[in-house]
Amino acid sequence: MLKDLEITAVLPAKDIARARTYYRDVLGLEPSDAADEENLIYRCGNGTAFLLYRTDFAGTAKNTQIGWGTDNFDAEVEDLRGRGVVFEEYDFPGLKTENGIADTPMGKAAWFLDSEGNILNIFQRP
Repeated sequence: MLKDLEITAVLPAKDIARARTYYRDVLGLEPSDAADEENLIYRCGNGTAFLLYRTDFAGTAKNTQIGWGTDNFDAEVEDLRGRGVVFEEYDFPGLKTENGIADTPMGKAAWFLDSEGNILNIFQRP
């Protein structure tokens, strides 16, 4: 039954006002719903969404928490850089970025941190 239900990713924010400003000014996103001042819902493509909520545990995860898929990776990366996004550099076995971009068997990918230290990703499948 779960396979037919809509899902919503969940992202933590230590400072919800700072995060809201970052998501608006840097990523160009506005919340579509707000349950209250500490719980903001952002809607993205194809019915997807994420909840940004206030917690002191924000930024503690060391893994990618949200990824956006695109058909125009280079343009999206350039736009994000123009908005001040700095892409992370990684050099792990099986994953190496150059100028913030990795070419992987699954396609191109780049990772960046939001204002709360969450690891976000943009990718394009081959």
